[in-house]
Amino acid sequence: MDYIRNYQLWLKDDLARQELNLIEGDEKEIEYRFGAELKFGTAGMRGLIGMGTNMINVYTVKRATKGLAEYIKTLGEKAMKSGVVISYDTRRNSSVFAMATAGVLMKNGINVRIFASPSPVPMLSYAVRSFKAVAGVMITASHNPKEYNGYKVYGEDGAQMSPEATAVVVDYIEKITDYFSVKACEFNEIKPQKGVKVLGEKFVNKYVKTLTKLSLSKKAVKLLGKDLKIVYTPLHGTGYTPVMKVLKKLGINVSVVEEQVKPDPNFSTVEVPNPENKEAMTLGVNLANKIGADVVFGTDPDSDRLGVAIRDDSGNFINLSGNQVGVLLTDYVLRRLKEDEKLPTNGAVIKSFVSTGMVKPVCEDYGVSLMEVPVGFKFIGEKIKNFEESKSNVFLFGFEESCGYLRGTHARDKDAVVASMLFAEMTCYYEYNKTSVYKVLNSLYNKYGYVIDKTVSIAYKGLTAMDEMNAVVDKMRSSIVKVDGFDIVAVRDYLSGERKVGDIAEKLEYSGINCLYYELAGGGFICLRPSGTEPKLKIYYSVLGSGEKDATEKIEQLTKGFEKLLK
Repeated sequence: MDYIRNYQLWLKDDLARQELNLIEGDEKEIEYRFGAELKFGTAGMRGLIGMGTNMINVYTVKRATKGLAEYIKTLGEKAMKSGVVISYDTRRNSSVFAMATAGVLMKNGINVRIFASPSPVPMLSYAVRSFKAVAGVMITASHNPKEYNGYKVYGEDGAQMSPEATAVVVDYIEKITDYFSVKACEFNEIKPQKGVKVLGEKFVNKYVKTLTKLSLSKKAVKLLGKDLKIVYTPLHGTGYTPVMKVLKKLGINVSVVEEQVKPDPNFSTVEVPNPENKEAMTLGVNLANKIGADVVFGTDPDSDRLGVAIRDDSGNFINLSGNQVGVLLTDYVLRRLKEDEKLPTNGAVIKSFVSTGMVKPVCEDYGVSLMEVPVGFKFIGEKIKNFEESKSNVFLFGFEESCGYLRGTHARDKDAVVASMLFAEMTCYYEYNKTSVYKVLNSLYNKYGYVIDKTVSIAYKGLTAMDEMNAVVDKMRSSIVKVDGFDIVAVRDYLSGERKVGDIAEKLEYSGINCLYYELAGGGFICLRPSGTEPKLKIYYSVLGSGEKDATEKIEQLTKGFEKLLK
């Protein structure tokens, strides 16, 4: 790609020129911005905010939307009338990108529903399903740093768009070589107009009402909810309104971190707005210590991830991993359904295959099927859809280790609002039964063995970052039978779609995914997977130990051993 020529073309645009004049003479920066095009994958696109073909800006957003519009037009007039739902988070330019998206769709004769204010991913998914829209667009970079934004596309089932449909959209996008040629209707503010409907508080209340129907411990909440001490932080994102509404409707008392309530595109109180990180929960823990609360939870900017910290028996706060929260919520949901004699015989829990194996014996104890899918909540959404079509199973709960959880079929993506509700009422339920979340977590370890899960991310930079990290996985496809004392009993290659035990191969359900999964003798695994949304190589480790000390020693040994092989 001739990046200098592209740079000069963009300098002719008045809006782009204001920013691009500032990088005049910086060839490295010019090459990064114009030496490639921002990729549109199965989860849409995500990148640094700024002018350039490799950045996210109004022009790359309009180009992507034009591709989506062309795809929708092939589906016919009914699909165009069904329209697209648009939502956006609190990031810089999110509302601007949302309005640009609406303008392009309107110009192409496609109806639009757009949220009146920043709203969560799960609410968008719910809206797509509620209105039987043909698609949804969410402007968000999830938990990424403030410099990023993104564009996620959802299909008519409320799940992220399928790979097949995405391929068609990408084909249309790539035909657009002139970024400034995409026409759009004027859309400078969010208001009802011809072809546009605005979703406001009435719809938020509908969503909240739907979630409260999923409550499992109304008696405990009624008795203890008003006296409960829980701290919540929305981390300057979209979770504040729906999370506070759903907890208030149930009657659960919650104290909010006031410094992190106001939408702030700079996320000025945290380094990164990711509730998985201990640092992001610091203000919440400080408030909890001040008021004597035992639980702190936080949601990320688009409110699809939930982070949790709880007090241990010594009175100190510990941050739970996504796997620990996943096991706790799975056990809680199944426990309550069984106690109320509502646990179906064909019930199913779904998790990504990189999420903890500790949930397997939990499901076995309750007589519930456990199904594994690749990373990406769209695969959980696909399973739910298959259940509904085939009537084979009843979906009970789904989760990913990256702090994503879903109960209910109202949405087809991670829902930190319903997860917040579940964790809050779970806290009530255990208080009602004279125990605590921390004690229950330890009882699960005592019952099923001490499992430690660990994720390591290796970041890559530059125009070839994505290619470089995929090449690392390709190089690891040679035969490995041992990792520093850990025997590998089977290797799953999700690219070829084969699981090999020695020379014997069997087909996997999924293929075409550049991911290697090593099954370890005695339980546990290693998984090597390039991220699909950012230049990060992710390595997932899981071990089973007789206790915390044994498991800690094993995970350290396993991590060091595999890092040697990588080098």
